[in-house]
Amino acid sequence: MPAQSGSGSLSGLEDPPPDWKTFTTSDGLSFDYPPDWTAKDPGGALGGAFVDVTNASGKRMAELRTNIVTGAECIEQYPYRIFDSHPVQSLVEPGAADHAVPRFVFESRGDDTGPGPTRTTTAAYGITMMPEATGALACPMFHLFLWPPSGALFGGTYDPVKNQTPGPPTLPYLEKAERYATTPEYQQIRTMITSLRPAKLAS
Repeated sequence: MPAQSGSGSLSGLEDPPPDWKTFTTSDGLSFDYPPDWTAKDPGGALGGAFVDVTNASGKRMAELRTNIVTGAECIEQYPYRIFDSHPVQSLVEPGAADHAVPRFVFESRGDDTGPGPTRTTTAAYGITMMPEATGALACPMFHLFLWPPSGALFGGTYDPVKNQTPGPPTLPYLEKAERYATTPEYQQIRTMITSLRPAKLAS
């Protein structure tokens, strides 16, 4: 049976608070982030943006990468859950009507019951251009979206060691992920990632 929780079941998207800072990449993307977090791009010869966003404790909450080659294969399918899902209209490319609207998603693959994560069960949040899965099984997670010259990613893997999660550490990993989706830290991450837009739209 499907291992899917309610899609988009949390509250609507929040606007970034007025005291949040803004980071703009050299290739034209902007996002907002909490004032006590840090966004850094070492630059150099990496090609494209390579931004790490860390919280006040120095734990990485998300990464933004551009100049990534997109492409997905669905060789195997897995049990999945969708904890949260929202469209990101600001990243719709002009003239790209044949592509799905990019959306922010927090989802998982696998159904191990241990405290995890494991090699076969993991959860992650980020922006995807893949249609939302239906049925009992889903293709692997593909958290990439179109951005010139090829593609980009903005997200992170859920890890209860770094992602502050309520409840005992012995809880099953997927239950921890579901609980994490209700936390203030997760709300900050979601607000940050969904604030991503072309820099020309920055106010």
